[in-house]
Amino acid sequence: MKQPSLIFLTGFSGSGKSTIGPLLANSLGYDFMDLDHEIEVAAGKSINRIFAEDGEEAFRRMEFDTLEQVVEKKELVVSLGGGLLQNNSCFSLIISRGTLVYLQSNPEVLVKRLMHKTDRPLMKGANGERLTQEEIEQKILAMLAEREPRYKSAQIIVESDNKRIGATVEELTRKIERYIRRAEQKQRDNAMKKK
Repeated sequence: MKQPSLIFLTGFSGSGKSTIGPLLANSLGYDFMDLDHEIEVAAGKSINRIFAEDGEEAFRRMEFDTLEQVVEKKELVVSLGGGLLQNNSCFSLIISRGTLVYLQSNPEVLVKRLMHKTDRPLMKGANGERLTQEEIEQKILAMLAEREPRYKSAQIIVESDNKRIGATVEELTRKIERYIRRAEQKQRDNAMKKK
């Protein structure tokens, strides 16, 4: 059953999910969970190490297994890994069970935010080497082109650049509360029709 109060935050790495997620959860009176952190705890190692030692496929399996447990909850804001929606099974689970929110950032802002990050496996070369700014730009543009259609299937989309974090959280809170009220009313209407 769809649980509108199960909020999934998606967006490219560096779009602000980990910063905005806990503040949004607090604003809504929900709990917060970072899915990547849950996977790290379960695996007993960092995402970087999972990618290096077990490969991306193993990581994607762990991602789905963790997500299957999460969709049983409610009143929870979940920050998703940037590539999770590319997994068809994960995408179907999220769309059928919760509310998807896309934090949209433009590529130039993402490049600035990710340039000096060392904890993002997909921002490294094939042998784990650091990429140049130009290589990072090209990689972000290519990955965004691939992921954007799934990101844009979100029920709620908010631009997260060039605004105070507080303003983004306020806008998200308003949109989510409105969306949940409408979804709950729809559920009540459907239940009445069945009687």
